[in-house]
Amino acid sequence: MLLGAVLVLLVLGGAGPASAHAALKSSDPADAAVLKSAPRSVTLTFTESVGLLDDSFRVLNPENRRVSTGEARHASGRSDTAQVRLPAKLAEGTYVVAWRVVSADSHPVSGAFTFSVGKPSATVASVDTGPVENPATASLYNIARYLAYLAAALLIGTAAFAALCRPTDRAPLRRPLLTGWWTLLGTSAVLLVLRAPYETGTAPGTAFSASAFTRTLTGRPGLVLLARLALLLIAAVAFVTLRKRSVSPGRPLLLAGTAFSVALALTWALAEHASAGIQVPVAVVSSVLHLLAMAVWLGGLTALLILLRATDVAAAVVARFSRLAFASVTVLVVTGVYQSWRGLGSWSALTGTTYGRLLIAKIAAVVLLVALAGLSRRWTARLVAAPAEAVVRERVPEAVGGPALPVSGEAADSAADPATDGPTTGDVHRRALRRSVLAEVAVGVLVLVITTVLTGTLPGRAAAEAAGQPASAVGLPAASVTTIPFDVGTPNGHGKVQITLDPGRVGENNVQAVVFGPDGGISTVPELRLSFTLEERKIGPLDAGIKNLGGYWGTNSLTLPIAGTWTMKVTVRTSDIDQVSVTKAVHIR
Repeated sequence: MLLGAVLVLLVLGGAGPASAHAALKSSDPADAAVLKSAPRSVTLTFTESVGLLDDSFRVLNPENRRVSTGEARHASGRSDTAQVRLPAKLAEGTYVVAWRVVSADSHPVSGAFTFSVGKPSATVASVDTGPVENPATASLYNIARYLAYLAAALLIGTAAFAALCRPTDRAPLRRPLLTGWWTLLGTSAVLLVLRAPYETGTAPGTAFSASAFTRTLTGRPGLVLLARLALLLIAAVAFVTLRKRSVSPGRPLLLAGTAFSVALALTWALAEHASAGIQVPVAVVSSVLHLLAMAVWLGGLTALLILLRATDVAAAVVARFSRLAFASVTVLVVTGVYQSWRGLGSWSALTGTTYGRLLIAKIAAVVLLVALAGLSRRWTARLVAAPAEAVVRERVPEAVGGPALPVSGEAADSAADPATDGPTTGDVHRRALRRSVLAEVAVGVLVLVITTVLTGTLPGRAAAEAAGQPASAVGLPAASVTTIPFDVGTPNGHGKVQITLDPGRVGENNVQAVVFGPDGGISTVPELRLSFTLEERKIGPLDAGIKNLGGYWGTNSLTLPIAGTWTMKVTVRTSDIDQVSVTKAVHIR
């Protein structure tokens, strides 16, 4: 039921766009820059290392035609950059650069920006930067990621419980152990197959091309998934061999299992947040310990719950797991504090970023989980301390020298059926422990879900680094384009004005206004005025000061000081006596 609930959550929420982890720090040329001469290359600098794709750059000229460029590469050998060479001669006008790279922690990110040579074009080429992700591919990939986390917890935790807590009857643990192994094997294979379309934002069917497999098997995420599959297959062969030889558990087997668990955890640490950013070696170690502690605790809870429902569990076994769970929680707290500091970077990011808010939710869930664990420890202590109860049945006296006296049928049934004696103190404690452990498992699944979402969210530190950059640096183009129809009431005196604010945010903006006549073609007018008013703050009207630049009107010096919904007023004069003013709301971030 818990797994079903998680799957419903993933299916309903899996199609949303993922948050990328590499943010664009700067670009050369800068967004909306107007250059006197054509640049020889385009260089992007990111907040972390990025991987390049075959189609990492697309450059479109003012006529909306693709410009022939060189092969994408890292600038000066720096892995946090992407660069492409441009032709020696570029015509005058505005160019659009659409880019797509893969973060060091395996998540794709894309965006676009513009630059102009000589002067801006009257119209700017429209470009689809390509989807950050295909909905079908993203849903399948994210479901596989969630299930892989759950399977790893079940596999490692069940094995650790069997080896360290030493229950008398281990037979009920065989099913969760095999379920964890098969689920992790299957999800890892799915992630490997879907890796290429996930990076390029294409449909799942594109995964089966030779080029897709080549790209996957030569990148770090693909190699890490291959290593995970190899580890699982080696573990399966070793398990079957040891069973055939009836090898009893011992220290060598325990050390081998520990090495396998650490190696398995590394396949996540080397492909997620820990692999990029500051203090990578320390972060990788912390991530491995965090994942192992989570698996031992939550997977062990599942194993304990299965045993409590299937058989009588000795109090000593429960006590051993209680100590193991306490150690796991200690490791989780220490590594969690470090990872939170590393991911956030500042207190303000705790409430000011999606990563911080998700972290608050995870902390709340973990606090609840620890509270439930404390309840389980109390029931464990009572179970261990409960005295052994002897069931004393009254013996019916015999007649002297004769057979036993007859007893009534009700009394005979009562003496023959020990169930009527009622539950022992130990039974009561075991039932209470089962309930508290079940609650722990439920909250633990929630913690795993939030943890997996966190691995797909831009860390607060990276968000802060990119905060000073144009919004188009971390997503799709951010320029605000507004079309306003007008009609002065005379024949052929109607049309529309297309106004572009770049980047359409607080601060300095580039304004381009193009007038279109009734036939849809570009029209010239004697006068065009543009002003902005923020009524709720009583600011304005601010005159944009646009000038006729030959085919369009514009300015590079419009400053909008405060975010909010501004009223944009356009006055169009089509003759000496005919003019009209039209207003429209525009949101400034």
